[in-house]
Amino acid sequence: MDFITLEILPFVKNHLLLSLGWIVLFIAIIVLTIKSKLSKVKIINNAQAIHMINKQNAVIIDIRSTDSFKKGHITESHNVLPIDIKNASTKIIEKFKESIVILVDENGLSSTGIGEILVKQGFLNVFTLKDGIAGWNGENLPLVRK
Repeated sequence: MDFITLEILPFVKNHLLLSLGWIVLFIAIIVLTIKSKLSKVKIINNAQAIHMINKQNAVIIDIRSTDSFKKGHITESHNVLPIDIKNASTKIIEKFKESIVILVDENGLSSTGIGEILVKQGFLNVFTLKDGIAGWNGENLPLVRK
């Protein structure tokens, strides 16, 4: 108790903004960790994706731009823009609602949000590729170029 009254409280008093910043950051980390654990969209690595593609007939949905898709994409992936998923105008992928769906973006940062939208639209098994196509390419895994 002496440590708190002698050390911590004066520090907090003298550095209020810094202390508040650390508290906010700590709370944000806890909230994001809990949110990711409770999410129905799971992040998978390249090896898990390959296993799902080969053994469980997973469907790959590439949410990058058409130009990026043409520069290199995973074999048999479907290019669907995020705006089409948000507007539920995705007749191409409707038939995959009960299949395993792996979302691929540029670097793995935006696909989780799109995955949550797909879950709300009734897709049952949605995964995102960790590090996106950049991670796939970084491990020298095959890409189709059209």
